[in-house]
Amino acid sequence: MDAPGWAVQPGAAITTQPPPNPAEAPPPPSVGPPPPQQAHPPVQRRPANGGRRATTGSFIVPRSGDEETEDGRIRNREAATKIRDAWIYKQISARQDEFTEYKRARFFFGTWNVNAKGKDESLDDWLCSDWGPNGEHSPDLVAVGFQEIVDLNAVNVAVDNKSQQRSQHWVDRIRATLNSKKNSNNDPNRAYTLLMQKYLVGLLICVFVKAPHKQRIKDVHSDCVGVGVMGVMGNKGGVSIRLQFYDSTICVVCTHLAAHRENVAGRNADFANVFNKTSFDIGDKAVTENIRSGSLSQWAAGSSSVGIADHDLVFWLGDLNYRVDESLSTEKVIELANANQLDELIVNDQLNIERAQGRVFQGFEEGTLSFKPTYKYQPGTDLYEARPDKKLRAPAWCDRVLWLASEPSHVTQLSYKRSELNISDHKPVMATYVVTIKDVIQSKRDEVYEEVMKLLDKFENQTLPMVGLDRINLDFGEVRYDQKVSLPIKVTNTGKVVAQFRLVPKLDEVALCKPWMTISPDTYGMLIPGEKEATINFTITIDNATAHALNTGREVLEDILILRLENGRDYYITVTAKYARSCFGMSVDELVMYSDPIRNIPLDPIKRAETREMNSSAALCVPKELWRIVDAIYERGLHEKDLFTTPGEPDEVYEIRECLDTGAAFGDYKIHSMTEVLLSFLSNLSQPIVPTSLFPTLEIDAQNIQSCSRKFLEELPPIHYNVFVYIISFFREALLYRESNKLSAAKLARICCNCLVLGNQTSMEETTSSIQRRAGMQLIMLHFLETNSI
Repeated sequence: MDAPGWAVQPGAAITTQPPPNPAEAPPPPSVGPPPPQQAHPPVQRRPANGGRRATTGSFIVPRSGDEETEDGRIRNREAATKIRDAWIYKQISARQDEFTEYKRARFFFGTWNVNAKGKDESLDDWLCSDWGPNGEHSPDLVAVGFQEIVDLNAVNVAVDNKSQQRSQHWVDRIRATLNSKKNSNNDPNRAYTLLMQKYLVGLLICVFVKAPHKQRIKDVHSDCVGVGVMGVMGNKGGVSIRLQFYDSTICVVCTHLAAHRENVAGRNADFANVFNKTSFDIGDKAVTENIRSGSLSQWAAGSSSVGIADHDLVFWLGDLNYRVDESLSTEKVIELANANQLDELIVNDQLNIERAQGRVFQGFEEGTLSFKPTYKYQPGTDLYEARPDKKLRAPAWCDRVLWLASEPSHVTQLSYKRSELNISDHKPVMATYVVTIKDVIQSKRDEVYEEVMKLLDKFENQTLPMVGLDRINLDFGEVRYDQKVSLPIKVTNTGKVVAQFRLVPKLDEVALCKPWMTISPDTYGMLIPGEKEATINFTITIDNATAHALNTGREVLEDILILRLENGRDYYITVTAKYARSCFGMSVDELVMYSDPIRNIPLDPIKRAETREMNSSAALCVPKELWRIVDAIYERGLHEKDLFTTPGEPDEVYEIRECLDTGAAFGDYKIHSMTEVLLSFLSNLSQPIVPTSLFPTLEIDAQNIQSCSRKFLEELPPIHYNVFVYIISFFREALLYRESNKLSAAKLARICCNCLVLGNQTSMEETTSSIQRRAGMQLIMLHFLETNSI
């Protein structure tokens, strides 16, 4: 290649490569960077939707309404056009190697919470440490994010007081560092130009690119999302820049998430808000180009705007504020950090824990944390903040860089480390990558496009479409709690013309199906005659909300779906299933009314009344299911190491749940499977044992904890009181074996707070008041576990 900026030109690190094999790691770039650092073990990939509950895969959202023809047929011209273009995209995408060259580029990403400081200190150690002695490894693209470029006081948050001035200060300093004679040697091919900068109060992101690549960059856009005070202010939030680098789409996000060690849910919520609310209006022309050689998801949503997930590569950096779990004391964290003993800290890192559980940064990857925690330092020193006149905070990896790639093999991390600049209470963090980018050869792409269009035109001008469904009745049989059951429908084009189909809502409804059903991979499709049939998968999932609705008679597992054939007829699909009743998702007040296995109790309230007279005199003290599982754990394994913290075997968990629901005897199950079922049972009650109305309204201290605890017990409803005392007594018994099971009262207090207080009603919206009240509730739990009398 002779295009300026590739490896054959001086000063540019980008190189031409053959199409990568997704099954293999990409080869090292020709410029000879250091060997790639091993990436953080990827978590199970989930859709990158920021935690949202998806009811379907990608779907069509036409802006115009359906229209009825004179012969009674219903059609939507806009939907038909969209489905047609989607099919074209799919055909061209399958042949993209015919018109795409793959090239290698080096990207640098840096993040630093500067704590409203910074004047003239050199930034070379942070921005240019991996460039090599002669700048031979200088990156093709540099993206840098800052947090707290100004003090986050009320004036600065409410009014753009100093942000613009400080933003320009840092942009100028980065530009001067990148283009200094030492780094660029006055070579124009190694000079960097600013693509865009975006700030929001204390947040700033800026993207620079080497001059030779500037002509191949387009569709540069930015956005900002405030998630701070009242959920909208800019003291916390995200700033983002997206661009097309050659023919790969790239999005860079810089965020400052919720603070405080205990506020994990707030950070998760901030991530989801930034992820879901960030949007770039790139225009219809850019969307059309992406249909031919880029992304479909952004276009099928029916607008010219794209979100974070609608990019080939996403890099997310900033002060994410995730700390080390509270199970490690602050003093212990400081001791381990000072000794550079990182293994235990990494295991207890909140971001690693939350990602592994799929609650945040779904699908993202991160490199290995091989450097010491970057927060909190005494400004101007390399010492963690431990002065007696300052609030003691546990060191943490607040400052991170993660990435999300549509093709994982297209990203290789070369380094992930921190700088030792010490003006702030945070250390800067930087990451360098080699990425594979696309360069579309327009003439070859046009040839492929013409071939696809000729094939399509061959069939489009004929008669009406017809499709065959291999079934129109979906009978899922008996389904159980927390179980997914799927049935497919195969759609075959039985006519001589193109068939376009989509699922549509029923009259006066918005949703395609009821909340307990999901549809994948798409709710629409297009088939040409003779093409292999398309499969639509329908999945029923009984979660806690659905189980509660079924138990109370407000829901039945029945539905009717409509599959519409564009320019053709509608097909009606009936959905039926039978719920195998479970104690999970019920309330303890109802469970104590039954001495028979819950599976034998009818769901229908009339039949239930006919088969058993419900009266309070026959009620049990605590649910029999709770007694059985507690008794089994008591008899078999209070001495077991890591009790209540080690997960059980999934197959055993399922069988134990069945034993509770059917009354069958327990098998020889592992004790950790039993404890997982116990915590799951308590966490998934339709109403938590401790109502939120009983959360303490006063700050709990040594003087009032006795009276608050007594008042709390007095106000518990009778059955909830029984269950609470029963569980606390059981946990106190477990603490007698703390030497072997490694339990502590503090750990059990957190478990009690999670399963007895919060249950399944954890909220993404956390306030300072709710955090304080929940902390007070945890202190009361700890008091019950440690005191001998109330």
